[in-house]
Amino acid sequence: MRIRGAVLEEIGRARPYAESTPISVGELELAPPGPGELLVRIEAAGLCHSDLSVVDGNRVRPVPMLLGHEAAGIVESLGPGAAPEGLAVGDRVVMAFLPRCGECANCRTDGQLPCTPGSVANNAGELLGGGRRLSREGAEVHHHLGVSGFATHAVVDARSVTRVDADVPPEIAAVLGCAVLTGGGAVLNAGMPTGGADVIVIGLGGVGMAAVLTALSLKSDGAVGRVIGVDAQPAKLDAVRALGADLAYAPEELAAAGVRAPVVIEAAGHPRAFESAVAATAVGGRTVTVGLPNPAARSEISPLVLTAEARTIIGSYLGSAVPQRDIPRYVELWRAGKLPVEKLISGVITLEQINEGMDSLADGAAVRQVIRF
Repeated sequence: MRIRGAVLEEIGRARPYAESTPISVGELELAPPGPGELLVRIEAAGLCHSDLSVVDGNRVRPVPMLLGHEAAGIVESLGPGAAPEGLAVGDRVVMAFLPRCGECANCRTDGQLPCTPGSVANNAGELLGGGRRLSREGAEVHHHLGVSGFATHAVVDARSVTRVDADVPPEIAAVLGCAVLTGGGAVLNAGMPTGGADVIVIGLGGVGMAAVLTALSLKSDGAVGRVIGVDAQPAKLDAVRALGADLAYAPEELAAAGVRAPVVIEAAGHPRAFESAVAATAVGGRTVTVGLPNPAARSEISPLVLTAEARTIIGSYLGSAVPQRDIPRYVELWRAGKLPVEKLISGVITLEQINEGMDSLADGAAVRQVIRF
């Protein structure tokens, strides 16, 4: 079938992207779903730093590539053979950027490690079942993280989606698939605060703000004490205060105040932010890093501090999540009014505004922009 989508043509073009236009919007061919796959009509897709990191070259992927990995839509058809359990035509589904085969050794770690076949497929620009379903004028186009959600339709592996009820709006469903899974999981699955522990979140983009919201949702149960947001952008500090954070600091202010916490989430994807997170972690505490810096980036920390203060550094990919387990939990928190995910959405754009949207993301001016189809 013919679809319309946003394809990254070349990595590393100069900014502003509105002028260099590394992403083109046009028609492509989409093959029908194979066994265990779904054809999904995309309703909403979020712009994330993981998209930007491919555009700017921090995360090199094969091109041309149809971008977008945080999306939600309606199942329009199923591939041949047995229908995937729990999925039917007409269902709304949330897409997650790391499919889980459910069989490899990493999948048996309850989300702590990324699926091995899923990671291989993502790096190759393929679906988990192998190969690509996208083409343009006879030439293959790569998938982005098994989703390629910046398009009117997508074919995805059923292991990349989680069904949600129709009362979950498309924008909310989309943001659950990356920002909330990653930021929320950094708190729930990796940080695991208890006993009224303070939580510091460094880097207040979509993922960081989702971590803040999730930490705030735990305050009523007594698991979390103060929630503290840290960012270099004054507007982000105003925004995190509006969400309900107890304190908000610029990085240098946090260091000067000597504030430390048992759980510190680093969501900026920058080596200096990682250093700040380690420095702000209390004795016996956990530093959880979910940011994705350039592979060449390096940080400097003192190993003695880790030993003498019995501290732990945890890398958490996709929030150490099992989407089929975790997304329903976030949906219930959203329904109960404890996780107002809609507050993460800072703007709604069209597919044709994708390059401008990447500029806003690179400038740090946006939390979560959402494309509506």
